[in-house]
Amino acid sequence: MLLVKLLCVGRLRERYYREAVEEYRKRLGAFCRFELEELPEERLPEQPSKREIDAALAREAEALTRHIPAGAAVCCFCVEGKAFSSEELATQLGQWRDGGQGKLCFVIGSSNGISEDFKRRAQARLSVSRMTFPHHLFRVMAVEQLYRAFTILEGMRYHK
Repeated sequence: MLLVKLLCVGRLRERYYREAVEEYRKRLGAFCRFELEELPEERLPEQPSKREIDAALAREAEALTRHIPAGAAVCCFCVEGKAFSSEELATQLGQWRDGGQGKLCFVIGSSNGISEDFKRRAQARLSVSRMTFPHHLFRVMAVEQLYRAFTILEGMRYHK
C-alpha cells in the first residue's frame, strides 16, 4: 500500500484543527498508509534578521531531511509552486502511485517557509493558492485535498 507522509514544521494546538486532521487521517486509511509527523519550529527573536531566518530554515531543513522516508518522492507546499486543481493533484498522485513510487512525502514548512535548498531538492513544488493561509488551517486543507484526490482517483462521489 502506498505510504503518504505529511511532514509539518510546527504543532497543532487548537483542538478543532487536530480533530479535523484526525477525521481526514481516518478517511485516508482506505487509500494509503497515511502518516503525519510534526517537527518543532525553530525559535527566532521578535524581529529576526534575514540571516537569522535563513539559519533557522536551514536547521528546519536538516530536521525535515532526517524524517523523509527513504526513497520517497518529496513535494513541498510553497507559494511559488505549481498551482494544481484537485483533479490535477489526483492525476499526479495516480502517476506517482502507478509509476511504482511507493512512498510520497508532502512537506509544510514553518511560518517562515521552507529553505530554498530544500525546495530545490524536492521532486515537486505545489501551491494551493496565491493567497496566504494560517499554517494550522492549511494543514487541514492539505489533508482534505489529499483525501479528495484519492476519492477522485477511485471515482467516488465526494468530489463534485
